[in-house]
Amino acid sequence: MAWVDIVITLAVLQLFWFALLVGKARGTYGVKAPATSGNEIFERHYRVQMNTIETLVIFLPSIWIAAHYWNPVYMAALGVVYLIGREMYRIGYVREPARRSAGYGLSLLPTIILAFAGLIGAVLAVLH
Repeated sequence: MAWVDIVITLAVLQLFWFALLVGKARGTYGVKAPATSGNEIFERHYRVQMNTIETLVIFLPSIWIAAHYWNPVYMAALGVVYLIGREMYRIGYVREPARRSAGYGLSLLPTIILAFAGLIGAVLAVLH
């Protein structure tokens, strides 16, 4: 489970990094708190952070539960794909929002797999 714990911690730190980038963009583009609009580039950073929070709410319990029933190394590997996808999403979205799709898919797919793996593992445990 240590590999899963590392991936979970990296996902949390990645979100923290995205939040720092939002703060930097807020200063760079003069968007004063509590405003969440006013400059398109700032808004892109902000949406990356918000979308990552929305995705993380699904990813974190999914990887934890899946790793409880299946090989944690494989579940952690899916988590690494999620992390790479989130970074690709961030880069694509900030450069040009239309280019975010590959990164979004690369972070969504492992999340869905982990959620179903956790569900299947729990159901099989109940049936046995």
